[in-house]
Amino acid sequence: MGAKILLEHIDKPGIRGYDVYRQNGGYRAVEKAVKTMTPDEIVNEVKTSVLRGRGGAGFPTGLKWSFIDKSNPTRYLVCNADESEPGTFKDRYIIQYIPHLLVEGMIVSSFALGANTAYIYMRGEFRWLFPILQKAIDEAYANGFLGKNILGTGFNLDLYVQSGGGAYICGEETALLESLEGKRGNPRIKPPFPAIKGLYGCPTVVNNVESIAVTPWIVNNGGAEYAKLGTEKSPGTKLISACGNINKPGVYEIELGLPVEEFLYSDEYCGGIAGGKQLKACVPGGSSVPILPGELLLKTAAGTPRNMSYESLSDGGFATGSMLGSGGFIVFDENACIVRNLWNFSSFYHHESCGQCSPCREGTGWMEKVLHRIEHGHGNQGDIDLLVDIAKKIEGNTICPLGDAAAWPVASAIRHFRDEFELHVKHPELVRHHYMNDYKAPVLQGA
Repeated sequence: MGAKILLEHIDKPGIRGYDVYRQNGGYRAVEKAVKTMTPDEIVNEVKTSVLRGRGGAGFPTGLKWSFIDKSNPTRYLVCNADESEPGTFKDRYIIQYIPHLLVEGMIVSSFALGANTAYIYMRGEFRWLFPILQKAIDEAYANGFLGKNILGTGFNLDLYVQSGGGAYICGEETALLESLEGKRGNPRIKPPFPAIKGLYGCPTVVNNVESIAVTPWIVNNGGAEYAKLGTEKSPGTKLISACGNINKPGVYEIELGLPVEEFLYSDEYCGGIAGGKQLKACVPGGSSVPILPGELLLKTAAGTPRNMSYESLSDGGFATGSMLGSGGFIVFDENACIVRNLWNFSSFYHHESCGQCSPCREGTGWMEKVLHRIEHGHGNQGDIDLLVDIAKKIEGNTICPLGDAAAWPVASAIRHFRDEFELHVKHPELVRHHYMNDYKAPVLQGA
């Protein structure tokens, strides 16, 4: 059993409410931070922890905080709760079951950044979670942890929840800021970066829910203690959203460095492949990362067992590796059709492209159309190479990473499962028969 930080008290009856949360050590980090620590001391503890951003990119959180422009007295903290990555549903879990953990993290982090106004930008489809989170915020205000002169220290903080409009692109931090300002959620060209010119032109830090929720533990226990968990390059714990063809889909908190094979097959976690079938492939970090065939999920090309960490899953680069990303662990069994699932992903990215960059706007549409053609028995051999060519023309040529997110799954699927694409082209009648009799698509939960 690995260390539990975020989910330590998740099963306590009533933990969603202030009283039970407080009885289990809640808001101790706020008291310690605002009464006994300076903002710079908190930033240094987070830097010492080597906490990497849990939204997908994995950039060191403390380092990101240190970039904020302190010459401007008006600064903002924005929590990115626009969890829209297919296969990822960990942030929703925190908000639903232990919302005060996020609220406490927002207070501690705002104090560290010198922000007196903070926002939680939540995915529009999460409307049913708004009352839960708003109640936690109201309870924090009522008990003196939000508002004016918090705990008599002179620190002021107002915290607001803002609903998104159902756009995946607003998960990109600058598009989120545009949306928060009331504009269309188009990503901004960087530089300037949000730490210099963010929300309303002021210095802003944008962090993921999970990244913020772990800061109270770091304040209470110290960055050095957090760094002892996990691996040297991937310290701490990580929430993983596991779904697809497995026996036990759900949200799991793992200590980074856990062997992938143990996570997939042990009863403590995924419980193995559903129906006793064989593992075919996995998308280990949400739909935007390269897909891996089963043998490369469990071991690198060099034969080293993989573990659940940023460095291990990326070992070998995109030729034989992938990314931990947001932790959306999507498993495909032996009957899953890679072409059909890739077409589903490409349809999503085409629909969610903001249209600002022509390679993404046009290229995602072309990929969807070509994959639709192959999937429905009208493809030809040239279509497979055409998909690879389109992906190359999108990758690295857009303002934000959505273009890369759309291109990487296509390129990796063809790299590892080209024979399946060729089967669709050469024998569409066999593929149709296979669907009618045996095919069952994996259920992607949470998005």
